[in-house]
Amino acid sequence: MFKKSVIVFACVIILLISSVQGFAFDIDASCAALMIADTGELIYTKNADVRRPMASTTKIMTALIALESGDLDREITVTDEMINVEGTSMGLLPGDTVSLEELVYGMLLQSGNDAANCTAYAVSGGVDEFLALMNCKAEEIGMRNTHFATPSGLDADEHYSTAYDMALLASYALANPVFRRICSTYSASLTYGNPPYARRLTNHNRLLKIYDGAIGVKTGFTKKSGRCLVSAAQRDGLVLVCVTLNDSNDWDNHSKLLDYGFENTNKQFLDFRDNYDIPVVSGNSDRVSVTLTEKPFVYSVSEKSEIKADVYLDSFVYAPVQKGDRLGCLRLYGGNGRFIKEIPFIADGVIDAETESADRNGKSVFDRIIKYIKGK
Repeated sequence: MFKKSVIVFACVIILLISSVQGFAFDIDASCAALMIADTGELIYTKNADVRRPMASTTKIMTALIALESGDLDREITVTDEMINVEGTSMGLLPGDTVSLEELVYGMLLQSGNDAANCTAYAVSGGVDEFLALMNCKAEEIGMRNTHFATPSGLDADEHYSTAYDMALLASYALANPVFRRICSTYSASLTYGNPPYARRLTNHNRLLKIYDGAIGVKTGFTKKSGRCLVSAAQRDGLVLVCVTLNDSNDWDNHSKLLDYGFENTNKQFLDFRDNYDIPVVSGNSDRVSVTLTEKPFVYSVSEKSEIKADVYLDSFVYAPVQKGDRLGCLRLYGGNGRFIKEIPFIADGVIDAETESADRNGKSVFDRIIKYIKGK
């Protein structure tokens, strides 16, 4: 059997848009960033590249690595070494059994330092090994001014990040559906312990209660870092990520920043070819027209936003073809290379299969397939 190949086209689209007016007030955070999650476009910044301790917002990375390691249902038996850490806790004791997914809930809702340390041992066998994974992932995401020295976010030498880097991290993490589900949960009933018994954990993020469309992400505080907050909210498909470091008025400032972002971010439709023809093998027509199921767009506020578009089309298709059959897709990427979304190409009409074994020129179906593959 012959495999259909895929034709790929790529282009870069530059959006030219009027810039928004300056932010109406100055927030009292030491550092801040407001970002469009899909594209990584910044809407507002304040000292966004200044390195600072980020407290328990560190657990965004710890939880993400745990989720990407897989096997979330596996049971972990807690040891003294695993929970030898001070500070906030989800209540783990030596001998308890807990699943990896419950540890993620313990980190993102209860901000458990015990959960973060236990995760490091469960995933990597130790804290140092886990920190290597955290820093490797930070480099992969593009967090150029970040270094992790603890999995929990407790203050330590060489443990720092920036408002911009934490916005990048949150945007990346929110693309993981399990992370997004857990960080946006206000309260959860879990069963763990020795023997396991029912517990209820409550999210420390007040925005889930007070801000329309809030979807997380993580709070943090130490004396050295001050109040830290990474939040996100969604309206009409637009997800904004907001970060403040050392902000004594974070709930109010995040509400104002997110409001500002939603008010000034617009849907920008892309001027992009939305229809193609694909060869058809053994059909009553030699080609079928395909079109996108929707006009591609992104959200943007900047004067110049770079969007990469890749078109994936079947190089040929066998008859019969039904109207609405998916025959390819358009994939959009932000200027930072982050995947935005995929839009299907579907068949515009019906192509019936030929009833004869040979075409009008006397060539067999087999010969015609070879012709299409070779591009003759």
